[in-house]
Amino acid sequence: MSYIRGYDPDTLREQVDVRQCRERLDEIGEQRSLPALLERVWLLKVLDRAEDALVVSEQSVRVARMAGTRKDLLRARILHASVLQVRGAYAAADQELTTCAEEAEGQGWAGIAAFAYQHRGKVHYEAGDFQAARRDFKNALFLRQESGAADDQLESTLLAIDAADRRRAHTPVAS
Repeated sequence: MSYIRGYDPDTLREQVDVRQCRERLDEIGEQRSLPALLERVWLLKVLDRAEDALVVSEQSVRVARMAGTRKDLLRARILHASVLQVRGAYAAADQELTTCAEEAEGQGWAGIAAFAYQHRGKVHYEAGDFQAARRDFKNALFLRQESGAADDQLESTLLAIDAADRRRAHTPVAS
């Protein structure tokens, strides 16, 4: 079940069914499996509980490091970076996402690399660097197309490119 109802055209943040997200969070409870931890991180993040999301995301990275695959670890680190972004720690999020994107591309994991670039684009977008955001979103789009991503993923990336273009057009150029 998808809890995402769309994306805010100005912030690019997920628009979710809050009631469904809260119910799912209650269902998961304190489960400690990696999939449950990752889902909890995302749910806490979209419910504007960034501090709780940070704690659980750090736990998910530790669990992935100890018991997961390299792909699991990359996914956990990307999600952790997205929590850093929500908290306004743009430099830390950018650094983590850059490392994850490079590793995923080096391994030929286009879908994971696209996930990292999409999130790094959101970091740049929120930080006001719309040109860098657009570059990352375009890279994510290419990788998603290459990996045969679902239409909703392609659509969210196209929306992000559009938003970055709009913001770039309305941002005064420094002289």
